Amino acid sequence: SPLWVFVNHWKSRAYRGYESKRMKYAKVLKKRLEQMPKENPYILLGDFNTDYDAHFSLEKKIDDTQGKTGLHDVLGISKDGMADKSSHSTLWHDLAFDARWNTKFYGKKGTPDHIILPGALFDKKGINYVKHSFKVFRKPYLFTKKGYINRWQYKKGKHRGKGYSDHLPIMANFDFKPYVSDANTGAKKPKVQAKNIAYLYTQESLENEVILKDVLVIWKEKRHAIIKQTKEGRGVFLFSCAKDLELGRRYDMRVQAIKTYKGLKEITHLRVLEKKDKVAIAPYLLEESDLRNKDLLRQNEVLKESIGIYKNGYYSIQGLKIPIYFKKKKSKPKNGSKLKIHKALLGYYKQLQLVLYSPNNFTVLEN
Repeated sequence: SPLWVFVNHWKSRAYRGYESKRMKYAKVLKKRLEQMPKENPYILLGDFNTDYDAHFSLEKKIDDTQGKTGLHDVLGISKDGMADKSSHSTLWHDLAFDARWNTKFYGKKGTPDHIILPGALFDKKGINYVKHSFKVFRKPYLFTKKGYINRWQYKKGKHRGKGYSDHLPIMANFDFKPYVSDANTGAKKPKVQAKNIAYLYTQESLENEVILKDVLVIWKEKRHAIIKQTKEGRGVFLFSCAKDLELGRRYDMRVQAIKTYKGLKEITHLRVLEKKDKVAIAPYLLEESDLRNKDLLRQNEVLKESIGIYKNGYYSIQGLKIPIYFKKKKSKPKNGSKLKIHKALLGYYKQLQLVLYSPNNFTVLEN
């Protein structure tokens, strides 16, 4: 049978509009597929203007379909990534979580482009997908010196002949060799286990996802947060994956990826499993007197209400000096200023340091 390739583009208005618009485009595509001979293999590729995990990440402001998505509920994308005779697979599942992106808009990474395959391309007959061959094309010239995607450049509405698409290309290989799944090699899908936050500090990366139960958000700043499970236990930083979390609320969550950046332990990808009750966060924060306790003076804790002196990059209090970093450089006080810190993170960048994310986190008492 010939291999059919459907080059698809769900128009930009489907991206900006409600999910029902994506459902509309998906139904049109599904109808075309149903008109094909069942034995014909095919590839769906292009810009679908929806993320591979839309069934988890659908924003409330565009959800007019009660959580249903065009990609998963109409086209039938398998949620665990492996297609069968009645479903499809988007190849994003073949990459590690940190590598699952080909667009970046105001810091938010996305997967609008897809290579979507039916079960026929995993069945050992005819043409098959080459396992782990799916990649994002990330050559240096596609990025600016600051790390942004080197997108098309316009001036007064005219193209300047510089730059490239703001979507990085995706690619995959196919051949006539049988596809060998993990099930065929005898590899068992690992069971997701419940762990505590301290366990994450023993791992450089996660081979298997883990579940954290009853975590409390004790600090939040835009898409970043710090969570703890107990007052005495460890905290951990959520990097750019906490947008929908609420300060002071408990959750059960599934941790998919972690990393260590300059010594700071971070969770980079997660899924909320259950939203729970609200809890007072004050008992989970460090007090000034706790700074002398070496067991508590550790990264990813939150300090509240402290008065000290800022001088030469350090915060001094009762003979104790801690490096201090102001996230917004323009808010840095004059050398020698007396500060009242309302809330600061115990972060880590090659060494332990206090981090003030906002000018609202402190008050200058005197110079």
